[in-house]
Amino acid sequence: MKAVTAVQMREIDRATIQDFNIPGLELMEKAGCALADAAAELLPASGYALVVAGKGNNGGDGFVAARHLLQRGFTAQVALLADAEELTGDAATNCQRAIELDIPIHQKPSDKQLAQLLGEADVVIDAILGTGLSGQVSGRFAEVLGMLAGHDGPIVAADIPSGVNADTGALLGDVPRAEITVTFGLAKQGLYLHPGRGYCGDIRVAEIGLAPPTIENPQLKTYVTELADVAAALPARAPDAHKGDCGRVLVVAGSTGLTGAAAMASLAAARTGAGLVTLAIPAALNTILETKCTEVMTAPLMDHGCGYLRPRNTDEILGLATAAQTVIIGPGLGPQDATAEMVRNLVAQMQCPVVLDADGINAFAGHADLFAGCPGQLVITPHPGELSRLAGMSVGEIQTDRIAAARAWADELESVMVLKGAATVCAAPGGETWINATGNPGMASGGMGDILSGMIGALLAGGTKALPAAYAGVWMHGRAADIAAKQIGPRGYLATDLLQLIPAVYSEIL
Repeated sequence: MKAVTAVQMREIDRATIQDFNIPGLELMEKAGCALADAAAELLPASGYALVVAGKGNNGGDGFVAARHLLQRGFTAQVALLADAEELTGDAATNCQRAIELDIPIHQKPSDKQLAQLLGEADVVIDAILGTGLSGQVSGRFAEVLGMLAGHDGPIVAADIPSGVNADTGALLGDVPRAEITVTFGLAKQGLYLHPGRGYCGDIRVAEIGLAPPTIENPQLKTYVTELADVAAALPARAPDAHKGDCGRVLVVAGSTGLTGAAAMASLAAARTGAGLVTLAIPAALNTILETKCTEVMTAPLMDHGCGYLRPRNTDEILGLATAAQTVIIGPGLGPQDATAEMVRNLVAQMQCPVVLDADGINAFAGHADLFAGCPGQLVITPHPGELSRLAGMSVGEIQTDRIAAARAWADELESVMVLKGAATVCAAPGGETWINATGNPGMASGGMGDILSGMIGALLAGGTKALPAAYAGVWMHGRAADIAAKQIGPRGYLATDLLQLIPAVYSEIL
């Protein structure tokens, strides 16, 4: 599903109306009707809906919704945060249509009037600011948003909850928390990015009649991953497939005290369908990991009892990699300088695709220039702290615009970037970007990233291209966690609990 910025949406609207001669009134009529549909779901029989409207097109959508609700037997009123004479264009036309139907319109209501209207309403429609907002909300709008943010009844948002940045999901003031957000024509990026995502409730994309060529524009490169996208990313498996056909994964991982990360990444690769998984580890850890990983082969590498890998292990690992379709480097490798040097040596020479995670990423902190010229396709999976160390940016800068950060560093490193966190963002060089909408706060637990790296590695080894392997793996990972939250509980499930649920995710996809 495509997702757009506010500027892109404005251009799509303009082109639809001016270049393809589709009247703006038609678009507004369909948008307002979709708003009314959502509000009607929440209204009791003969219930009362209050539309709180701004003076722009968002308010115009609200006027249409009020009219449709009245025609369906509900009571509808409008609190207009302007004088009716200030309205122009399609919003003014729909205001006049509401007046002709005797829908009460309360212009510039005082706090007392608005509080009374809100107190009587069964449902409130937030049609105040829309997607054009870029700076902090101030003045009367800030006061009204504060009142709506404190309202305890159900709210339906028109296009986006007022006060949410449509591009980044940033909160630009007090934001009314919607039970349903009806967004028009195309999804907006900020609806799926935190913290804004937490104020949107159930997001619905309403078809309003945009001209198809405006939507098919190749410059629209941002998507929200859906089940159908994941299904399309997975190659079919032949009826007579055997383990040698289903991908061979080499996992380079583990050090003393961090054997769990190595085990989880390896087992996740196996659970996600890799035919054969080999775990390359310090020899001192072999007994532990042979016990932890029944279905995974181990390759103990000489460590003279130190419990971590060093540059002397490079050639042996490169030899093991010749039999693999994908190599995962990093989970639990540890912070040793010698291990980091080995990782840099490996990445510089690895011919097959590489998933670089955790200490594999940390090995390049201060050395991001060494990614240049690496022969293998790289999928790099940092959380914001790891990207901060790699890129020399603050975590705050990264989190302020996660899409921009992921895109910039995908281009800089010529790699697929998986910026983990709530609403993980996957970006490829050239700008194609996928926002993930699965997962839940119960995933704030150690080991989740190790599971993800194993899943992405298995998909790569099975024949999925790098970017689809990234966004499909992220979606499946989050979906397994959503199943865990329902079956086990919203908190307290472990990363290893997801291993048992990966086949259930496949049953939804295939």
